[in-house]
Amino acid sequence: MADQVVVEELDEEAEEDESFFQDIDLLQNHGINVADIKKLKQAGICTVKGIHMTTRRKMCTIKGISEAKMEKIKEAAAKICESGFLTALEYSEKRKECFRISTGSQELDKLLGGGVESMAITEAFGEFRTGKTQISHTLCGEHQYELLDFVAAKFHEEPGVFKLLIVDSVMALFRVDFSGRGELADRQQKLAQLLSRLQKISEEYNVAVFITNQMTSDPGATMSFQADPKKPIGGNILAHASTTRISLRKGRAELRIAKIYDSPDLPENEATYAITAGGIADAKE
Repeated sequence: MADQVVVEELDEEAEEDESFFQDIDLLQNHGINVADIKKLKQAGICTVKGIHMTTRRKMCTIKGISEAKMEKIKEAAAKICESGFLTALEYSEKRKECFRISTGSQELDKLLGGGVESMAITEAFGEFRTGKTQISHTLCGEHQYELLDFVAAKFHEEPGVFKLLIVDSVMALFRVDFSGRGELADRQQKLAQLLSRLQKISEEYNVAVFITNQMTSDPGATMSFQADPKKPIGGNILAHASTTRISLRKGRAELRIAKIYDSPDLPENEATYAITAGGIADAKE
């Protein structure tokens, strides 16, 4: 009896995950051929919502998709799922599908309103040894524990299995591949495209995105008498793309301090956590 209840609960969760997004194969029911659907999938567009998120200009750059085909695909997607304005009530219902993933520290989870939020980008920045990578690893560990119930029955990629996407660190490759102010505009454009893709993935598949970032000295900080002359790199592009930004700094010994740097719905509070052999944990008094 208990096994039957567990199976029923798993089936209900799977149905909820599958209903969150609509597979692009549904376009076949509206006159789009399999070959064109395959081309869209090869370009990374796998859901109906993904079609709505892709601009007409971008879709026309896909090999084999002409302007006429693009319009037909857009029209078919609109029949399956409208992409117009949402009322406040409709958006409120959509927000109920958000979930949060634990960081491993109750105090840090409390600071974040329960953990790292899905359908959003959470950025953590700080100096070296402030726990950015440890938080990332602990989040992965927490996520793996949640997946254990699914591994036996679903050992292949299925809707709803993946809940978390981590980029550690988001600016590392950009700092290597782009150097000097002459390449700054190109770097920021590429960064904006990456962040836009991450945001779309988070909303399209209802996953939590956690990114880490580095810090640099701010030459203008001494002129404004700021207490901390360092700032996160990436400029306004990264600042505007991140939903919640967490500033990390060192404390005594293995203690670290996290502060809400910017967030649309979380107060500007602080939390203390510790780096342990097992990852991130609450600080011991």
